[in-house]
Amino acid sequence: MNAYEVVRRPVITEKSTMLGEQSKYIFEVARTANKIDIKKSVEEVFKVHVLAVNIIHVAGKMRRLGRSQGRSPAWKKAIVTLQSGDRIELFEGV
Repeated sequence: MNAYEVVRRPVITEKSTMLGEQSKYIFEVARTANKIDIKKSVEEVFKVHVLAVNIIHVAGKMRRLGRSQGRSPAWKKAIVTLQSGDRIELFEGV
């Protein structure tokens, strides 16, 4: 799998910006990716050294629009801990 297919997009929230001060960054990742794939992809794309990867499966929620209802898709997010001194410039100024 391509590195850009594994790491889909950064998740930018209040909590993720506070974790950025501790060198932890949150990404939406492919549902089939494991910790090893995520580590290799982040190191390749952002040229940093990854110490740890934690994965969370986010379940889809029920949504309604009038009488019809459906489910938003489930997705996977990864909290990536970087070596001290490494930074990802994508999150700067958020």
